[in-house]
Amino acid sequence: MLDESLLDTPEALAEADRRALLRGAAEAGARVRTAARHAAEAGVHDLKPDGRPRAILIAGPGAAAICVADLLGTLAGATSPVTRLAPAGVAPAAGALRWELPGWAGSVDLLLITTPDGSEPGLSLLAEQAYRRGCTVVAVAPAGSPLTEAVHNNHGLFVPMATAPYEQDEPLAASAPGVLWALLTPLLALLDRTGMLAAPPDALEKVADRLDHIAERCGPAIATYSNPAKTLAAELADTLPLIWTEGVSAGPAGRRLAAALAELAGHPALVAELPEALAAHSALLAGTLAASADPDDFFRDRVEEAPALHARVVLLRDRPLGGLTAAPAARDLALSHDTPISELEPEPGGELETLAELIAITDFAAVYLALASGA
Repeated sequence: MLDESLLDTPEALAEADRRALLRGAAEAGARVRTAARHAAEAGVHDLKPDGRPRAILIAGPGAAAICVADLLGTLAGATSPVTRLAPAGVAPAAGALRWELPGWAGSVDLLLITTPDGSEPGLSLLAEQAYRRGCTVVAVAPAGSPLTEAVHNNHGLFVPMATAPYEQDEPLAASAPGVLWALLTPLLALLDRTGMLAAPPDALEKVADRLDHIAERCGPAIATYSNPAKTLAAELADTLPLIWTEGVSAGPAGRRLAAALAELAGHPALVAELPEALAAHSALLAGTLAASADPDDFFRDRVEEAPALHARVVLLRDRPLGGLTAAPAARDLALSHDTPISELEPEPGGELETLAELIAITDFAAVYLALASGA
């Protein structure tokens, strides 16, 4: 159950935030600036690539690597395929994971390694395998981790991950807000050098500014009624979120929200892109999850019995392709089944800025939901 009173009590939020998730969300802009500086100091801006790589391979553990691969693949478009190398192993522990290069990988391909840990032996072995195949290797991980030496020994480029002192006390959650930007920013700068996407230093500074702006709007001191992240967290409590996305940037933001809700708040969610979402989830809205399907029982014990779980649509929108939009049809479908709908649309700006805004607001929402529900 969500403790809504906690949302408007900054001191209680700070006490409940044992994993420093709110602090990580608030410092996202600063994390982008630090990560961009680390990339420059590592020599990313001095690189003179011979051309675009044939393919980009991304390896790393957990939701962070999945999200980075998703975002880079979306931003790069069709310029070069982006493939995430999924690990194999008997457990999610660092020592149990192993990665393998596909048989076709070679000297014209680029391997990116992203990890908030850096102690995974499987990633060190992957860097050695990539060097033997002739692949270019770039890694972002905490400085001083075993992966640092492995990348240097195999003539790769290592960029220290932008971390904060308080994050060294316990393992980082892969979906923690600060982790994503610390891993993603150096790779944006790198792929800008290859010409695969546009992320020059001034664009990354605009991303940091947008993240700072969202932190001001969504911070713990801002009351729920004027705080879009707290409002969304309260709306998602005791619901099954159906996250519908429209526009190129909104897709990875929606998938990121579903992953953050699961890992940080222990809250399930389903995600799909419009217009296909209308067909994929229409049966859910017509079934027992619709608010109209099972009205609240007047005689239910509100102390001992949990309310029935109902769906709530979360519509994340960015500029739809060709100006076509399925948003009106989405609203009609939800409301025809008495299903409430929450909508987020970023302020105008570049693709990186609007993407950053959607991710930042939904990251704050996932954190607030986690803290207020005791996750």
